[in-house]
Amino acid sequence: MRYLETFWQRLKDTREARQLSRRDVAELVGVTPDIVTRWEQVDARQRLYPAVDELIDLCRHLSVPLESLLDTSQLDDPGQLELPGLAFSNSDELAGALEELERQVQRVQPNEEEAELLRRFRKSTEENRRMILQLLGR
Repeated sequence: MRYLETFWQRLKDTREARQLSRRDVAELVGVTPDIVTRWEQVDARQRLYPAVDELIDLCRHLSVPLESLLDTSQLDDPGQLELPGLAFSNSDELAGALEELERQVQRVQPNEEEAELLRRFRKSTEENRRMILQLLGR
């Protein structure tokens, strides 16, 4: 994973430039502060690396391009970056894939009425939730 060799330093520099604590970054990404500390660990033997979804969340919440956290200059083909289970490309294929992903996310988002029903369900008592589920045949 040559493209992650300086990730720890790049993340630390980005975090400090935005005056964020490790706890702040952890909350943004949904991990513990200890995980962020391990991502920034100088000693490679103790260092952890983010999963693909965490890496994407870092980029999104820190408003930085993926290239600013990864060593893409050392890749054999800098136009293609392969991560476990995911490939990034500079071509239009990535844009199309992201558009399709956005369409699918929008498809499963609840509308206002569904969101209100969910809020009310969550606020109801355990007994009322059980009765609602029975009415729904669950």
